[in-house]
Amino acid sequence: MTDFDLKLCDVQGRLFVLSVTNGYGSEKFVKIFMKSETAKELDSSYNCKQCFGEEYLFDEVIENARDIFKENDEIYSSECIYWIGYIYRYWHYYTRESSEEIYKQAPVKAVKQNYARLCMMTPKEVVEILKKTK
Repeated sequence: MTDFDLKLCDVQGRLFVLSVTNGYGSEKFVKIFMKSETAKELDSSYNCKQCFGEEYLFDEVIENARDIFKENDEIYSSECIYWIGYIYRYWHYYTRESSEEIYKQAPVKAVKQNYARLCMMTPKEVVEILKKTK
């Protein structure tokens, strides 16, 4: 895992926090993001969007799915949603699976349910446990 990879884990965590800050339901935002073109571009081996900040990425996700966000769902805590974003991006770098494939294995609701017991583990340990519990 490179420093750049870890930086992108942080950016994705902060991107997810922006959804909370802006009042978007967490499950819906994460599901839309993980299946989005933006996530696919972040998954690629190199894409200029990997150098953009979380604000730009957030605006892009919202702009491309604005109508889908009409219904509200639970808004997770900033700490939890950051951790989820970080873990999903780490998972991609650890296994090279796409964001969409990762989401199929571990939907956000299931990841949140395991937050309290997994948040103190290393990201690698978390990914291994989540892959086994699918």
